Amino acid sequence: MARRAHEKLEALADQLERDGADPLRIEVVRRAQRFKRSWVELAQGLMQLREGRKFEAWGYGDLHDYCAQELAIKAATVDKLLLSLSTVQRHAPEVLQRDGVSRAIPSVDAVDYFARALGQDSEDGVEGGDGGERRLQVSGDLIDELRSAVFDEGQELRQLRQNFNPLLYPKPEGAERRELLRKARSAARRFAELTGQVEGLSEARVARVEAVVEAVIKDLDQMLEESQPSPSDEKRSRRGREAAKAPA
Repeated sequence: MARRAHEKLEALADQLERDGADPLRIEVVRRAQRFKRSWVELAQGLMQLREGRKFEAWGYGDLHDYCAQELAIKAATVDKLLLSLSTVQRHAPEVLQRDGVSRAIPSVDAVDYFARALGQDSEDGVEGGDGGERRLQVSGDLIDELRSAVFDEGQELRQLRQNFNPLLYPKPEGAERRELLRKARSAARRFAELTGQVEGLSEARVARVEAVVEAVIKDLDQMLEESQPSPSDEKRSRRGREAAKAPA
């Protein structure tokens, strides 16, 4: 699939050159070919297109449409590229001077992780963004440490998640106990169901087991209800789960 997309872009670039197409259009197609090597170049080309809206002259309604139809790049990837480039411009502009050889450029996934830690998941770097910034409630020292890990050390996404998720998205107090209570409740229900299916146990015995299990489940439900987190804790926990599951 990736090979076919590369060959398609190669053929498209050649055709555009033969047709004398807009040089910027040809260059963006070429940058799409080099995406895996240099996401920064592609992001810069897309930002230039977004600002000048030249894609409209090429018959496309918006940047997402152009990228999907001509570059085979999904809207989510376009937004990720623009957001990451905007983040680099704001927080580590020196990275844009690197050649990618003598000094590595952070991966787009690592920069995206940093952007999300700052709350920059909807800002003016994104096509259609509203310029908002919702920074997590974490210390400036932690953000500085994350910045160094991303832009100076070049840590990859997996390593960043391992090192920083527990600090950026800590589980609400009592989360482990609630998980244990849920597992115990599920196991109790399953035990009661299986007991009723076992041959050789008297109906009276099964009834006593079911009564005891129901009492246990009632106690577990009560403990779960009493241990529920506050809305703010749950929101932060949910954001942490989303960050942990975000695709690379």
